Amino acid sequence: MSSARTNLERLAAAAVSWPLLSRLTGRLSDLRLPKVILVPAIRAYARTCGADLAEAALPAEAYPSFNAFFTRRLREGARPIASGPGLVVSPSDSRLSTIGPVPADGRLEQVKGSTYSLETLLGSAEDGGRFRRGVQATLYLSPAMYHRVHSPVDGRVCAWRHVPGRLFPVNAVGVRLVAGLFTRNERVAVFLDTEAHGHVAVVLVGAANVGRMSLAFADLATNTRRVRPPERVVPSEPVVLRRGDDLGAFNLGSTIVLLVADPGLLPEASAGDLVRMGQALWRRG
Repeated sequence: MSSARTNLERLAAAAVSWPLLSRLTGRLSDLRLPKVILVPAIRAYARTCGADLAEAALPAEAYPSFNAFFTRRLREGARPIASGPGLVVSPSDSRLSTIGPVPADGRLEQVKGSTYSLETLLGSAEDGGRFRRGVQATLYLSPAMYHRVHSPVDGRVCAWRHVPGRLFPVNAVGVRLVAGLFTRNERVAVFLDTEAHGHVAVVLVGAANVGRMSLAFADLATNTRRVRPPERVVPSEPVVLRRGDDLGAFNLGSTIVLLVADPGLLPEASAGDLVRMGQALWRRG
């Protein structure tokens, strides 16, 4: 690839990374359009992107906006949750970009030759240190996929942290061109305590046109004009989750970085696999 093309791609990625653009996209997706316009648009989008409307809990006519369709729930039984002791399941429908051990130095591979630190990703050296020598997976959600995020384990939410940032694209081009992409984009890290695996972190990473991320158990306003410094928030009431329970949601596509402190896990999937929410990623050996 020529250096001129690479530079143009970097400029394009930087141009679309301004959070304001994603806020505008979010407002447009929230518009309550007439059914005569919205329903054909949803069906056309589904045909073009390959979204399966038959899996949705509601018909296309039931959604008041594009955003309601993007964050749609699925019909009962559409995503069976793998059962059995010692399992960690996929929190989302996604393509598995990476899966493997966390190096002792706490640096994860973004692409070959480019790494980023756990401490920066999570916004805390203390939190990052808990996952050294554990396992990690990076899961990419395309715009056509189911956009809700679920708990990969049985556990208790002990804290969460919102880290403001830019919104670079997280597609293959963005990951290749933007150094430390997952530590530069806005993100929300949810920390769980588990009996089976110790500490678990589910990191929702925002992206261009992902104007909002939400949590199922807390009020959260992401991508706002008022930027607050990262803060570890402890739930005021116990939040107990079972495998497959609602954890949060994206608008459009994005990425999840999943971290598990348990070093005794054996992979049940490989990098490059398309996985569905509830499918086993690791099994305790």
